[in-house]
Amino acid sequence: MTSHIETIDRRILAVDIGGNNMKILAHGVEERKTRSGPALSARQAVDAIKLMAKDIDYDVLSIGYPGPVRNNRPSLEPANLGPGWKGFDFSQAFGKPVKLVNDALMQAIGSYKGGRLLFLGLGTGLGSAMVMESVAQPLELAHLPYRKQLTFEDYVGKRGLVRRGHKKWKESVFDVVARLQAALLPDYIVIGGGQIDELDELPSGCIRGDNRLAFFGGFRIWQDTSIILSRGPEGDGLKPC
Repeated sequence: MTSHIETIDRRILAVDIGGNNMKILAHGVEERKTRSGPALSARQAVDAIKLMAKDIDYDVLSIGYPGPVRNNRPSLEPANLGPGWKGFDFSQAFGKPVKLVNDALMQAIGSYKGGRLLFLGLGTGLGSAMVMESVAQPLELAHLPYRKQLTFEDYVGKRGLVRRGHKKWKESVFDVVARLQAALLPDYIVIGGGQIDELDELPSGCIRGDNRLAFFGGFRIWQDTSIILSRGPEGDGLKPC
């Protein structure tokens, strides 16, 4: 795949919001992080990001949000954070242009090397996204029914690991990956997320992800004109400016 990177002198702050931690990165600056957690509201997140970035000069932001996004705003409250996220206007809160995307999608974009990529994030829940011939599409596979009236996320997310133990959790990961391979026909799967280190081996056709690539995805959605953010039901329809 040939990337078309713009050389506009635009200073980008990339933000990755997770269920346990919130991280930021800008060019020439070390990664910084702070705790998030189940009480964190959108307004508190903005205040925490501003504090972490108080000595960083940036013009625009890209934010990976742990939930579905519509019209550049969260379309649902997050499962593992506090209230006040749905419909929150981050561009207004920062007074700067913001591109808000699902966090799994941001890491998928950072991991993309052409063709059809399926990204799965094993973390507090199960993040998922696809990039198909440079069109980036967020997915919500976590809540699909799986077994015993429970979902994929209940088996392969952190709760499943704690509840069922490592061996059974790993078996479920391999089974879920096989089902998604058969259904979505990706050329390759990148598995990332906070629980990736629990896997000493990966299913066939899978690549071990690097969570730092979420930041690269955040830079890329502003800079790489070959990447198109889907206009699907949870997509933004945003293109690099």
